[in-house]
Amino acid sequence: MTLRLTDEETEALRRRSEVEQRSMQEIARQAIREYTEAHGRAELLDQVLDDELPRYSEALRRLGE
Repeated sequence: MTLRLTDEETEALRRRSEVEQRSMQEIARQAIREYTEAHGRAELLDQVLDDELPRYSEALRRLGE
């Protein structure tokens, strides 16, 4: 895989790398892990809500009254 960054993104990553004394690759990989984990949880929650909310729609409607 090749990741192409803009000059600004590369410079920002380089600065972060220097501040944290970690490699640019390590920081990028961590960012990708955090992104995919966060979005994976959100997608799972959406799926559960889509599957389960219809079952409780009448109760939720009554609670809203």
